[in-house]
Amino acid sequence: MAEGRRATPRLADVAAHAGVSEATVSRVLNGKPGPSPTTRQAVLAALDVLGYERPGRPREAGAGLIGLITPELSNPIFPAMAQVIEQVLARHDYIPVLGTQTPGGSTEDELVEVFIDRGVTGIVFVSGLHADTTADHERYARISARGIPFVLIDGYSDRISAPFVSVDDEAAMRMAVDHLAQLGHERIGLAVGPARYVPAARKVTGFTEAMAARGLDGSDLVAHSLFTLEGGQTAASALLDKGCTAIICASDIMAFGAIRAARARGLDVPRDLSVVGFDDSPMTAFSDPPLTTLRKPVEAMGTAAVDALVDEINGNPAHRTEFVVQPELVLRGSTDRCRTA
Repeated sequence: MAEGRRATPRLADVAAHAGVSEATVSRVLNGKPGPSPTTRQAVLAALDVLGYERPGRPREAGAGLIGLITPELSNPIFPAMAQVIEQVLARHDYIPVLGTQTPGGSTEDELVEVFIDRGVTGIVFVSGLHADTTADHERYARISARGIPFVLIDGYSDRISAPFVSVDDEAAMRMAVDHLAQLGHERIGLAVGPARYVPAARKVTGFTEAMAARGLDGSDLVAHSLFTLEGGQTAASALLDKGCTAIICASDIMAFGAIRAARARGLDVPRDLSVVGFDDSPMTAFSDPPLTTLRKPVEAMGTAAVDALVDEINGNPAHRTEFVVQPELVLRGSTDRCRTA
């Protein structure tokens, strides 16, 4: 009876035959990223020559893959976040599989099913349905029941048992209001997204409390719209009608819309209207004037999210709570002293 192949390769033997390190052999055997196709083929050929079993195909197909679900990529903050997450995943020997939600495209639930069918090890959700207070959050309990670890970015819900990573929206609003108030502005408006989203609701809370702390009434100076350039323009127009001399926006794209609304009325930014954005996305480098904004710490957020997910995958569950990262006010040219008599 012919002797069967040995099931457990000796790393040193395979490495010597293939002319690579033992660590490289280990990566190939475990389906980890890193080795080039040529190197991977050399290791597999060494396994064949030495009489060892090649790693099974199902393991190769699924091991090391992490699903990453983001909103549409037209807002530059989401590609920036995805890039950070990809870099941190690579340091942990994981490869992201990106799925984006676009109008008329795949839904979050459909993307989850595709990822699970592909054998992903875990999932990162960025600004997904978890941030929508009207959505059915039981979908995340069903993912947990299938044994898939996941982490959620922006939009905390106490109905979901998972690690969360968020920017401190309320602190951001305090920074913006304090900055504008120090410039002499009293009619400060907030252009923000739909109220059903947790980040929007938190911004409204932080804004109204910061205004009250300054002895200002901001309750009637909040305009809800879409997180788009057109949404920012619409919201800013409504706030200009109420006599606002400064507007804080919930995203940089909305801030560009606010600048457009001001210019449509013959107003100058920042002489006639001060505008503050949110995110400090890459596109702020091309704005005119340079945009004062609240920097979302995407590197810290992406790193915290991946670290929490890796802990979950390794059987060391992270705290099922929210990790809050502090924003930073970046002063540029779109804000100035109030000139209204």
